[in-house]
Amino acid sequence: MRIAVVSDIHGNRTAFEAVLADLRQTSPDLILHGGDLADSGASPVEIVDRIRDLGWQGVVGNTDEMLSTPETLEEFANQSPKLKSLFNAIREMAAATREALGEERLAWLRGLPRVQIHGPMALVHASPGSPWRAPAPEASDAELESVYSPLAQPVSVYAHIHRSYVRSVSGMIVANTGSVSLSYDGDRRAAYLLLDESKPAVRRVEYDMDREIQALSVCGLPHAEWIAKILDSARPQMP
Repeated sequence: MRIAVVSDIHGNRTAFEAVLADLRQTSPDLILHGGDLADSGASPVEIVDRIRDLGWQGVVGNTDEMLSTPETLEEFANQSPKLKSLFNAIREMAAATREALGEERLAWLRGLPRVQIHGPMALVHASPGSPWRAPAPEASDAELESVYSPLAQPVSVYAHIHRSYVRSVSGMIVANTGSVSLSYDGDRRAAYLLLDESKPAVRRVEYDMDREIQALSVCGLPHAEWIAKILDSARPQMP
């Protein structure tokens, strides 16, 4: 069985359309989403509606939780008081995205589960206990084993960090999907994960970056220029 996991779309319709075209070529048996569907992008409504129309199962991401349950952002922000300017920008973008989505879509996001298990694969957004915190690619084998062995599956897949990788850890495979939008690894292309008989591989997909940056410039999202800088550099930036 071949399973694709598509995550961290972040309202980027241009990148998502390119990934959909690639999926038509790779033709997996099952497609799952890893969360973070709408926030920080020009097309949050279109992405949520398209995922629902496609019928993809998936898990809740931290920004999905932030949009549907705003107090979760405050709980996380309170742990990092030095990042006040960052969280202020995130709040302003989330408020605009929340208003665009409307309560019915927010309720759907609120209902997404934290874990999906299909055959030998378990999928979470960040970690089993939280969609907000996840190990980095440089994490030790011991940390990865500690975080993902409770899922009790041969293959553990997560997203959240926008940096894809595949590692073998104590007889278990841990893989990160990377992100459709807002890559942090220096590669501006969209990323998703394709598992072929439980063997994961990262796929990178070119898309029209200029088109998406133009969409951001006219969509009315607060701090759109900040998001454009991240897209263009494929590196995290401060607002």
